[in-house]
Amino acid sequence: MNPVQFLTDLTNPDLAFLPKALAVAVMSSVVCGVIGCYVVLRGMAFIGDAVSHAVFPGLAVAFVVSGNLVLGGTVAGVATAVLVAVFSQNRRLHEDSVIGVLFVAAFALGVVIISQAPGYAGSLQQFLFGSITGIPDSDLYVVAVTGLLVLLAVFAFHKEFVTVSLDRESARALGLRVFWLDLALYVLVTLAVVISVQTIGNILVLALLVTPAATARLLTDRLGVMMLLAPVVGGLSALVGLYVSWSWDLPTGGTIVLVLTALFLLAWFLSPTQGLLARLRPGMPHPPIGSSGASRSKATENG
Repeated sequence: MNPVQFLTDLTNPDLAFLPKALAVAVMSSVVCGVIGCYVVLRGMAFIGDAVSHAVFPGLAVAFVVSGNLVLGGTVAGVATAVLVAVFSQNRRLHEDSVIGVLFVAAFALGVVIISQAPGYAGSLQQFLFGSITGIPDSDLYVVAVTGLLVLLAVFAFHKEFVTVSLDRESARALGLRVFWLDLALYVLVTLAVVISVQTIGNILVLALLVTPAATARLLTDRLGVMMLLAPVVGGLSALVGLYVSWSWDLPTGGTIVLVLTALFLLAWFLSPTQGLLARLRPGMPHPPIGSSGASRSKATENG
């Protein structure tokens, strides 16, 4: 299918689900791209994966009782984040250990809850791998409003999030409430995950959070530019992924992730300053691949 045919299908009244699918995919990718910048900056990809597990019982409860998925997922994610913060006060346990216990337990609880719903196998597959072609109009509006609120919150607390991400002790010395900022960021990650589940599924949603931001990180040393590039990469990947999946009858979520990965690999090899080819160019410095300490600080100088 050529792009013109795809555009024709988008305007076909008999395929009304297709433009809705595209809108939700692009909106959720843009929101995840912005939030993902903080996830990558803080090196908290594990948190993003954990949150995607934590929201599952809330999604399952909302599905079983025919409630609002965003509300159910948010309540579950926030509740689990609070529990992690509380249990992490015990100095004998590292935070990652608490996360490993609680978030996997939350996911297991979600599986048990949704197993009580009729059509268990189909419902589970929908949550795990996404069901972008079956999105109702009401969910389209929920994704749009929730995404806008997330972006407004990011705009309001950007400086605080960056300060905490760079140096938590300095943030405390400046009088910032690190605990509450952490919790606020967890809530924003939770909301980004919830609105993306229908697009890409619970298993693959981490890719929307991390891959666009990681790709942008390879292309620029400025945090402000990174936060513009990441949603562009995410939105473009959603568009191309939906086009490819519609043309060749492939799973939408998996296709979007593969497009994201392809763009990441292109940036990894071809980035003018951070790409592998640039590192191999004669006369160029050769910092160890994967080192990011100095560049991380530089990325935020003008962010």
